[in-house]
Amino acid sequence: MQRGTKILATLGASSSDPSVLELLLTRGVNAVRLDFTQGSAQEYVQRAMLLRDLAERLGICVAILADLQGPGVHIGQFKSGAIELEKGDHFTLDATCEVGDGERVGIAPAEVLAEITAGDILSFNGGRLRLRALTATGTVVHCEALDSGRLSDHQRIRCLGRVAAGPAVTEKDAEDIRTAAALGADYIAVSCPRSAADMHIARSLLKASGGKVGLIAKIECREAIDNVADILDASDGIMLAREDLAAEAGDAAAAGLQKKMIRLARQHHKLVITTTQMLESMIDSPVPTPAEVADVANAVLDGTDAVMLSAGSVGGRYPVEAVDEMHKACVEAERYADESELPAPVQEGWLQSVETVVMSVVYASRHLPLKAVVALTRSGKTAMMMSRYRLGVPVYAMTPTLGTYRRLALCRQVFAILAPECNNGTDAERIDRVQSILKKNDLTALGDSLCVTYGAGRCGDTDSMRFIKAH
Repeated sequence: MQRGTKILATLGASSSDPSVLELLLTRGVNAVRLDFTQGSAQEYVQRAMLLRDLAERLGICVAILADLQGPGVHIGQFKSGAIELEKGDHFTLDATCEVGDGERVGIAPAEVLAEITAGDILSFNGGRLRLRALTATGTVVHCEALDSGRLSDHQRIRCLGRVAAGPAVTEKDAEDIRTAAALGADYIAVSCPRSAADMHIARSLLKASGGKVGLIAKIECREAIDNVADILDASDGIMLAREDLAAEAGDAAAAGLQKKMIRLARQHHKLVITTTQMLESMIDSPVPTPAEVADVANAVLDGTDAVMLSAGSVGGRYPVEAVDEMHKACVEAERYADESELPAPVQEGWLQSVETVVMSVVYASRHLPLKAVVALTRSGKTAMMMSRYRLGVPVYAMTPTLGTYRRLALCRQVFAILAPECNNGTDAERIDRVQSILKKNDLTALGDSLCVTYGAGRCGDTDSMRFIKAH
């Protein structure tokens, strides 16, 4: 069974070796995440170049997502990558510490230490590890661990009871947007936007950098939860940072928020990525727990476009096995997806002809024995819109545009094909070209029923559909 849900894997020490990265791509990774909280611009460019070279050699469509650091406060780096704290241990946050160990670690931005006072509770890892500030001098904060847990490189710190100050798009983010545009990223994830205005700022910076990149809003803070509809309108998609959602709204509310936001994103014809702690035990274990498999499956059943591996592919011992397990969980969950569930169409911003054609395809997929839908598209909007509905068949998006080809790699149930001449010629010539491409790629069998959509008018917008038999 062809997997419709896409897999996004974060690159790190465990997955940046060319041989390992090649395995990840061949096992089913559809997109990679470059975490701009860690590393340098040179490292991001090198990883992007390596990925592009591998994808081209393998003939695989892969997207690059650049994830900005945002306004959050983060600890520094450890000699060993991580440490374990036991309840009652003393630990120090030190502005002068360059490389951390079991007793202390640095913090960025260091100026934040001046705002911490004795008695403050500092939260890590979605609230699963808390430290209480015992003394604070402005540059050094001595703490006591209230829980046992793991501290790893660049983890975010939350000071409970306080709202993060400062702009959502920092000076570092602005520089990283320029870097992401220059290296050819397909998506940029904006960390902790509080409103649509924050996404407009990021888009303005992106436009000034000359990048044609999809903007993803990471939903992490209470303000974003409250303003998610407006943020969706200003974005190309959202990323559900569930650890932060749980820290803001409580663990019990996080699951409901996940379902609500996935449904809302689909109604707005936007991309949605579900992240955080997926298959987390595979950092050290070759197999996941049943609960972790159920977590991935639940996101698939909710309708997410993509599920993300983070720690398992960054520093885990079994990154390839984690991709295999995520693939199996997605495929099995898709067998039970209710294809009759349809989000209510939101027509604002879409031409009536496109909406009509897409809804006709939805109807046809319910009542005809279709094996696939083929969308001839330049921007990818028609294929994206189709993917918001559970058609029950793959959507092959044939596009002459390289950027569209790559961006569609994260779109559920859409399989992009780079076809430079697909939109040229007469209707008959287009259909002949579709038949040739499908046959060349072994995507159909003789006699398969297919639906092809395309733009026959001068404006190029999708306004036509044809039913054909594969030959």
